Amino acid sequence: MPDFITNPAVLIPVIAGVLILILLVAGYLKAPPDTAYIISGLGKRRILIGKAGWRVPFFERVDKISLRVMQVDVKTSEAVPTNEFINVSVDGVANVKVSSDPELLLRASEALLGMSRQELISLVTQVLEGNMREIVGSVGLKEMVQDRQGVAKKITENVVPDMQKLGIEVVNFNIQSFRDNAGTIENMGIDNVEQIRKNAQIAKANAQRDIAIATAEAQQQANAIRVEADKKIAEQNADLLVQQAQMKVVADTKKADADAAYSIQQETQRKTIEISRANADIARREKEAELMEKEIALQERKLDAEIRKQADAMKYKAEKEAEADLIRRQRDAEAKKYEAIQEAEAKKAEAEALRFAMEQEAEGIRARGLAEAEAIEKKAEAQKKMGEASILEMYLNALPEVVKGAAAPLAQTDKIVMYGDGNSTRLIKDVMGSANQVVDGLKESTGIDLQALVAGFAGGKLAQPKTEE
Repeated sequence: MPDFITNPAVLIPVIAGVLILILLVAGYLKAPPDTAYIISGLGKRRILIGKAGWRVPFFERVDKISLRVMQVDVKTSEAVPTNEFINVSVDGVANVKVSSDPELLLRASEALLGMSRQELISLVTQVLEGNMREIVGSVGLKEMVQDRQGVAKKITENVVPDMQKLGIEVVNFNIQSFRDNAGTIENMGIDNVEQIRKNAQIAKANAQRDIAIATAEAQQQANAIRVEADKKIAEQNADLLVQQAQMKVVADTKKADADAAYSIQQETQRKTIEISRANADIARREKEAELMEKEIALQERKLDAEIRKQADAMKYKAEKEAEADLIRRQRDAEAKKYEAIQEAEAKKAEAEALRFAMEQEAEGIRARGLAEAEAIEKKAEAQKKMGEASILEMYLNALPEVVKGAAAPLAQTDKIVMYGDGNSTRLIKDVMGSANQVVDGLKESTGIDLQALVAGFAGGKLAQPKTEE
């Protein structure tokens, strides 16, 4: 659950705001223009007509009173005597409504609130009927018949105070008819009809006489007017012909002027159109050039932005690569340093071991050299005693190795092809020739002639028995 729901400091204002909103919505009112909303309950009563307002729910109530016009038929329930004691029945119609005046509307809210439309019409009918009976009893029959509007006005003026007490406004009142059971109104009508007929006949005779006189005078005047009219018509026709001729000359002149002016105006308009077209073309080209310049500037800014963005990206990439390379080189340097340290330690240990081995080898070589020197010295002494015999012995011991060395290249040859006779003998001869070359090389390098030495030794051996003998 969110924290603000369980937090009283937040929850209480939210609940209060929701309640206030609900009260505002529940108390909102909007009265139509034909109905009065009467709000009561707290202090002074308020009235809304054709506007919006608020009421406090549960503490104020709203009552409605219709402001529409009501038509009321007003008829006397029985004959009413006039001031001439002639009983008449009166039939009238009134249009009334609850007044929009605040003071009268408050009275209506006190007197009429809660009444239905029929109850209100019945109440108004009784008030109107009473006032109508009062006015009818104060006027004469002739006045009543001849001046209905006057009688209706008196009735209206008489009923207004009573209606205002109820908060009702009388829009209008009309008397539709009068009736009497004695036929007085009808007899008054007969006398009036006969008098009217008499007056009508006299008026008719006078009218016929006046018509005859007026007819003769009218014919005479008509004839004089006709002659005068014909004369004026002839003069007007002559004047018309002259005027027509003059107007034709003026019209032809004006037509020529108009044609010339039209040609001049047409040429002027053509030049104006050409100039306007040229100016429009120039303006269009200037606009196109301006648009082209703006497009170029836009492309330059776009290209500049792209290049700058690419340069920034490359710069950022180079910086990151440099940082990565620096870190890599630092790590490589540290690794190489560590390897160098380890290699130096290893070389140091190896040098110590090598030094020890060399020392041991030097001791061995020295001992071996001493032993070999001693052996050589002893051998030299032996050879000195033996003389040429030892040298010959050494030669004979080394001779197989010399021959073997001379024949070694032949041992590594897969196949030897020789042409001519005595191939094997020739091969052996070549081997022995190589051995003789070795012996000759030894003679040249050391000065010892092994062949002479062998020959001398062999001759000594051959001569020795004879001497002994």
